[in-house]
Amino acid sequence: MPEPAAALDRVERALERARASQGQLNAFTSFDDEAVSRATRLDYEGLDGPLAGVPLAVKDLIDHEGRVTTCGSAFYRRRATETSPAIARMEQAGAVVVGRTGLHEWAFGFSSENPHWGPVRNPWDPQTSPGGSSGGSAAAVAAGITPLALGTDTGGSVRVPAALCGTYGLKVTHGAIPLDGVFPLVPSLDTIGPLADSMDGIEAAFRILTGDDRPAIDPGRSRMGVPEPWYDSAPMEDTVASAFEGVVASLKDLGHEVRPIEMPDVAPSIHIVHAIAPEVRRVHRPFRERDERYGEDVAARLDDAEAVTEEEVAEALAWQAVMRDRFADALGTVDFLVTPTVPVRRKVIGEDSIGGRHYRSVLSYFTSLVNQALHPALAMPIAGSGEPPASLQVIGPLGGERALIGLGEALEREGAVDFRIAPRWDL
Repeated sequence: MPEPAAALDRVERALERARASQGQLNAFTSFDDEAVSRATRLDYEGLDGPLAGVPLAVKDLIDHEGRVTTCGSAFYRRRATETSPAIARMEQAGAVVVGRTGLHEWAFGFSSENPHWGPVRNPWDPQTSPGGSSGGSAAAVAAGITPLALGTDTGGSVRVPAALCGTYGLKVTHGAIPLDGVFPLVPSLDTIGPLADSMDGIEAAFRILTGDDRPAIDPGRSRMGVPEPWYDSAPMEDTVASAFEGVVASLKDLGHEVRPIEMPDVAPSIHIVHAIAPEVRRVHRPFRERDERYGEDVAARLDDAEAVTEEEVAEALAWQAVMRDRFADALGTVDFLVTPTVPVRRKVIGEDSIGGRHYRSVLSYFTSLVNQALHPALAMPIAGSGEPPASLQVIGPLGGERALIGLGEALEREGAVDFRIAPRWDL
């Protein structure tokens, strides 16, 4: 006798929730026509794996054979002839893709307020942004539609939506997961990574996506640094500062050493924009030469990239090298760096500023430098810190994901971080 239809039940429930929420959240660009048949095969043909029957949402930037990749754009419609290694590995482990998720146009922004597909909305408050660019993936997890989703992160595009939606999100060391079949933004910085409703989900996805089946490392009592002046100069909301101080106190209570650590000159800079400009230009120039249609926001950013001079690029790359040295030096004296993931908890849809600053510079304040340095980082919802919860970012050394995950699992067990489905969707 076959086992009960566990995979089919889970997948049908995920599709039901996804479709029912679409009018309010707009988290998906399409639903997968093959999800039900794949779940049926998993149940009745004995297919197995560590993610057998787990519903998975996938950012609409990652190729999946037979499905159309849109990149959240007005014009790009490419039916994939191959499946990206990231999705292929998740499917080989038994995951079932239920749909493709909405994003900031071309993954080039932090709000997921898409002019062509409509804004993705945050399950905690649909008047607010889920963050970006992987906003639909975060919304799918936060609303309890799927326990796992795939996103990409070039300046914070996994961690920012994980933070604003109250999920876990992992940015990996650059190069840890193959980028084949992922439409590029800045190839020298792009990464692919999971968003999840638990640290178990983050660990399973990391092992599957990287092909590294070694377990997470329990880091024990760790040395952690709060980077100065990076932290002190942040455009910080009081509730986030309070939540961060609270989780730092919890870390100390658990036996970890947490202290300020000097990281001279480490702060977001216009050099970030200048450093990525040549790659952004190369990716989009063919479309721009054909006069393809872009939204106002992304078109302006592409115009800015075209205006960057060779001298500005050279200065930016020299600055980038200094940032990498600063991170290497700091992580030579402590095991981890800790910051909030974002300095605020909300961004209202349709409003371009937060506290008098452009929202992009606020939301990416603690994330974009990590990409410039190529390091891994983990975003985790801080327990008891409000609705939506504030988020803790822990930054590790290059290749240090297993220790990051081990720390996250320990903090989850101790109750310092946790995930809750956004209340209105907790059915």
